[in-house]
Amino acid sequence: MRSFRFKLMMASIICILLPACITLATYNYLTQDAVKEQAITNSQESMLLVNNYVTNSLKYMLNIANSIQMDSELNSIFKSNVSGHRYTGPAAEYDEFYDKNKIMKQIENIKIGGEECYVTILLANGTYYSSYSIYEYNPLDLAKEPWFSQLKNLYGFESYWVGTTPTVFESEKVRNPYQLSVVRTLRGEGSTIYGYVIVTVMENQLNHNFENLPNNQEFMIMDANNIILSHNNGEKIGQTFPFPYVNQDSQQISSDIVEVNNEEYLMTQRSLSFTGWKLVSITPYKMAISKVEAIFNKVFVFQIISFILFLLLLLYLLGTFTKPLVRLGKVALTVQKGDLEKRSNIRGEDEIGRLGYLFDQMLDRIKEMIAEVSLTQARKRTAELAMLQAQINPHFLFNVLNSIRMKVLLRGDRESAEMIGSLSKLLRMTINQEKETISLHEEVEIVMDYVVLMNMRQKDPISLKTDISADALLIKVPRFFLQPLIENALIHGLTQSAGTIMLKAWMEEKTLILTVEDNGKGMPEEILHRLRKNLVSGEEQGQGDVESPKGFSSIGLLNVHERMRLTYGDKFTMRIDSSEGEGTRITMYIPHLEVTTTYV
Repeated sequence: MRSFRFKLMMASIICILLPACITLATYNYLTQDAVKEQAITNSQESMLLVNNYVTNSLKYMLNIANSIQMDSELNSIFKSNVSGHRYTGPAAEYDEFYDKNKIMKQIENIKIGGEECYVTILLANGTYYSSYSIYEYNPLDLAKEPWFSQLKNLYGFESYWVGTTPTVFESEKVRNPYQLSVVRTLRGEGSTIYGYVIVTVMENQLNHNFENLPNNQEFMIMDANNIILSHNNGEKIGQTFPFPYVNQDSQQISSDIVEVNNEEYLMTQRSLSFTGWKLVSITPYKMAISKVEAIFNKVFVFQIISFILFLLLLLYLLGTFTKPLVRLGKVALTVQKGDLEKRSNIRGEDEIGRLGYLFDQMLDRIKEMIAEVSLTQARKRTAELAMLQAQINPHFLFNVLNSIRMKVLLRGDRESAEMIGSLSKLLRMTINQEKETISLHEEVEIVMDYVVLMNMRQKDPISLKTDISADALLIKVPRFFLQPLIENALIHGLTQSAGTIMLKAWMEEKTLILTVEDNGKGMPEEILHRLRKNLVSGEEQGQGDVESPKGFSSIGLLNVHERMRLTYGDKFTMRIDSSEGEGTRITMYIPHLEVTTTYV
């Protein structure tokens, strides 16, 4: 047989070991998803950073084109030039130089503070203005480019983004082999093109945004045909992107794990607004998760070591804490054999110390407790006998009343027999305490018997009229909840004089609506207001303060309200309406419950 200490230790080990193993297994399983999510998060953060840099560079090119396209003074000079205007007069040569100088200064002002770029304004008549010399590149050669014919479809602020092409500027060819450009058209009245604005930057100016990224992460810019326009090492420019591409038109960042040649890659992408291009990053998945996975592995090893150390500490502490219990068990075994003089002498401020002290006290008082138990059993038997006798007396009275009623009826005194019969019925209901609820028709019979008894007591009889719908007769209600209302109407409403009490009941959906109405004296407005307030506050005042004469029941209106609220809860409501000289009506809304709650 295993000891308590052994069972406690085994239970502790199982309760710790099993959850720990499940936790570690779950941790190992979930770590894979966490590593993947972290790798995706890192990739997307890098994407956001690069996207901001690249977007700013592209917006800078657009801002230059916008500034020239929106400058009315420059456009006025361009239109005048294209229309064939000739500088005349003695200052013709100066005016021509002044206008050209104004254009060049404006171009230089636009470029101040920004990245290095090449700006070309090519007019329809072959005139051009550029931020570079003709020795670098002849602007007229732009009209020979294969994309130039597509510019006729540009209107307003529409832009044509020229993909990566070999650098045409002599001084840049060695350092920057590729360039990118954006083109805008200048249109006059009738949408006639009178010029073009071309802004060109070197591909390396976009490429340098990728320099501070991890070495294993490739970033590239692609056009709508998945042709690589820019790459962080420049080797793949002009090639077709080899990976499957998803969400090509999405403005949001998306990441996915793709498999190419049996190797997984983490691909993150986002569309570049206003260009039709895409920004894509590619990272070998194993390299993307290597650092994060190493951190998770270290945490896992730390958890294993911590678990083993704390398990050993737990076993030691359990052995120490259970020593007093082992000793207490040995003392209990001695007592079981009949030695009541043995004591544990375990003391302390904790539960075990108090248990040892109480155990010793129990042994000291064992004989006294046996005597007390014997005395208690004797008293219990006496109490049970008294309760039995108390139950016999009401039944005896009920049987005697029935015997008297039969003898009176045989002698021909039917009125007295009916009075005794009504009293007998009421007595029967008081005896049957186990029946907390009765049907409504039984409750109505009780109040009818009550009225019969009250009419025999007072000089002027009252009339109790009922109007109960058939579907309401079998509804279960608490016993004796109507009698106090009838008593109230008889004593306070009719003042024990002749009159009529009307009892109505009907069903609306699952609610029993019951009214008790008298044609008595009613009550003043202030008393009615106070009575309504007392029902809410729970204090019986006003008419409830008038003590009923001694009768079968003196339960007040508030008592009925409280009983019904205890039975049905907040769904039960009671309303009192009265007018002075016209009578009083009490309306109760009783919810129909499948199982009626027992009231206190």
